[in-house]
Amino acid sequence: MAKKKQSKQTKQDENLENVQEALSASGQWIEKNQNVIEWCLLIVLLVVCGFIALNTYVWKPKAAVAQDETAKAVVYFSQSQWEQALNGDDNECLGFAEIADKYNHYQAGKLAALYAGICNYKLGNYEDAAAYLKKFDADDLNIDPAAHVLLGDAYVQIDELDKAEKAYRHAIESENELIAPLALKKLGIVYLEQDKKKDAKRVFESIRDDYSQSAEAQDIDKYIANVE
Repeated sequence: MAKKKQSKQTKQDENLENVQEALSASGQWIEKNQNVIEWCLLIVLLVVCGFIALNTYVWKPKAAVAQDETAKAVVYFSQSQWEQALNGDDNECLGFAEIADKYNHYQAGKLAALYAGICNYKLGNYEDAAAYLKKFDADDLNIDPAAHVLLGDAYVQIDELDKAEKAYRHAIESENELIAPLALKKLGIVYLEQDKKKDAKRVFESIRDDYSQSAEAQDIDKYIANVE
């Protein structure tokens, strides 16, 4: 029994000695590399302070400016003055195009890209419309699919039907009760343009079966009859 106690005590002493040696080695390493540690801490401090400074004095003010400029352009947009809304005026308004390009990393800049896409579409600049609409990205279940429908329309106008199909499919996948049937109908028409009658029929039947209460479903039977 005494031997067991002695053995246990010896183990504890050895463990304590190992811990002391480790602490001693750590202390020596810290003392030896104190300059390196101080420089590392200084670098971390500078990075944190730099981030705070950028956020306070650069990012937040730029975001506020972008929002302010967007609000000015929206006034022209609401009045259907597409040219001024897009390119600004000679006074105080930058216009959506410049806001989208200059503040593309900010939420207001991304929203400006959507507005710029709409303005370009209204002005008949379909390639530019597609370019700006591609920049827009949102999680909103209404705005995002609607933007992709317009993107598909822009591609149709420049005869890029494969890209139009992809844009419409994105809108369809939202399963939005208002926008998905509209996108399905547009996709069916694209299939007709490509002489893909079976695909067109399948899409039109999807409107009839899955969105029977939608506006697009009201005359969809005639579209189905035309491809049978």
